[in-house]
Amino acid sequence: MRWPFAVLLALAAFPRGRLASQQPAQKEVTLNEAVERALQVQPAMVQARGDQRSAGAAMRSSLGSYLPTVSASGSSQRIGGTRFNSSTNQTLTLPASTAFNGGLSASLVLFDGFSRLADMRSSHASQDAAEAGVVNQRFQVTLQTKQAFYNALATEDLVRVAAAQVRRAEQQLRISVDKLHAGSATRSDSLRSLVDYGNSRIVLLQAQANLETAQANLGRQIGVDALVRAVPDSVLPPLPDTTDLRQSVIANTPQVQQADAQARALGAQVGISRAQYWPTFSVSVGNSYSGSVAPWTSTDGYSSGWRVIFSGQWNLFNGFSREKQLTSAVVARDEAQARAADTRRQVSAQLTQEIAALATAFEKISIAETNVAAATEDLRVQNERYRVGAATILDLLTSQTALTTAEQNLVQVRFDYLIARAQLEAVVGRTL
Repeated sequence: MRWPFAVLLALAAFPRGRLASQQPAQKEVTLNEAVERALQVQPAMVQARGDQRSAGAAMRSSLGSYLPTVSASGSSQRIGGTRFNSSTNQTLTLPASTAFNGGLSASLVLFDGFSRLADMRSSHASQDAAEAGVVNQRFQVTLQTKQAFYNALATEDLVRVAAAQVRRAEQQLRISVDKLHAGSATRSDSLRSLVDYGNSRIVLLQAQANLETAQANLGRQIGVDALVRAVPDSVLPPLPDTTDLRQSVIANTPQVQQADAQARALGAQVGISRAQYWPTFSVSVGNSYSGSVAPWTSTDGYSSGWRVIFSGQWNLFNGFSREKQLTSAVVARDEAQARAADTRRQVSAQLTQEIAALATAFEKISIAETNVAAATEDLRVQNERYRVGAATILDLLTSQTALTTAEQNLVQVRFDYLIARAQLEAVVGRTL
């Protein structure tokens, strides 16, 4: 009869783990707050916005190439000293004098073989690609943040499932000990219950460790150097309508738009390379001033001289360097066009995959909920049967395992549905 007390002593000595009230205070974020924070701190998003600013500056530079280049210059020199006159064999001392010179000039390229026009098309396409890249990167960062956020939610739910498993195992252990004490159960029942309780505690400890890891990853994603708890939304988002999604979004997805814009930019580089076969014409206008008095005191007596220069240049042969550049530009354009076409096919395939995954995950939720309800009722029945001696401990442990598995599956399918929805939004580039 000392065996039941030994079991209870082992039960009391088993490590209880960390309760939620014992854990340090954590920062809590909602999904929208997590996404906003991640969009501000993620390096990929910062780089995408930097590429957009650089593309905007390149576009302004292309427009500025049609404007004249204006420059101003100025100098001051003071001359003095001695000079030897060889004809008289005398050394002359020259008086010190100061000379001031200034100039203003402007130049304008009149024709450059349409290079500026091609450069502007390339800059415009690069700007479109950068803007599409920002949109694409925004949804990629949003997807990564949602994955970290939902993973933290799912892991926290798994901790609750594991804690419920421990409570059931502990309750069953006490019942088996009581039945052993009353002589209506065998020692094997208590041993099996104790092993089941110990295994459930191991599962709980691992789930708690996984939760801390998931919360740390969420903190890193949003730029917080601490564990961050994900605040769940009480409402599961409904299944979006994807009937006409394929026909309306493939050409408008950020990935496709970015690839098309990059292909256009490289196509414009072909025009820039071909411009080297044309002559260039430019004009420059300038005026210069010189005097011996500082210009900020007086400009009387200053002499000036203006000039207008028309120039042209035509490179007739440069050792096939132009041909090399043109060939490289054509090859790069062809590769970009092939990548753009492949990106379109890739998006179409991803869209099919994500829509199927989303519909499948949504259907799994109702099945998993039914399984949890059935497993809960089965465990209740097996508990009553075991109490009256109509079921064995194996029947009860099997029902407990089935309920735990059903609860874990429910958490997983909800996580799969939320991730599938986020992945579909990342592909189409808009919120569903």
